[in-house]
Amino acid sequence: MAEKKQILVVDDETDMLMAIKMRLEASGFTVHTATDGLEGLNAARRLKPDLIVLDIMLPKMNGYKISRFLKFDEEYRHIPVIMLTALAGEDDRSTGVETGANATSPSRSTRLP
Repeated sequence: MAEKKQILVVDDETDMLMAIKMRLEASGFTVHTATDGLEGLNAARRLKPDLIVLDIMLPKMNGYKISRFLKFDEEYRHIPVIMLTALAGEDDRSTGVETGANATSPSRSTRLP
């Protein structure tokens, strides 16, 4: 049997975190969670997941910094990052791309598989 893909979801809003986790697990993924930026960065480095779903506005360290630390480190740059956020302005999307996000999506309108 093939190993399940691992996804790390980092969000400080518990309801959003659990909704994403349940949906992804129902689709067959192994899901790890973190509720603040520092915990998320440490989990990403420890787990080396197949994908990171990352909020921008987090306690201890924002999502932009996490993405930048990971995407500019050879060991982690291959991990795709989707920034899921309530910040939907063009400046926010540009900053996400500049810090290494593979995609940005406003959390209020996101539909998961």
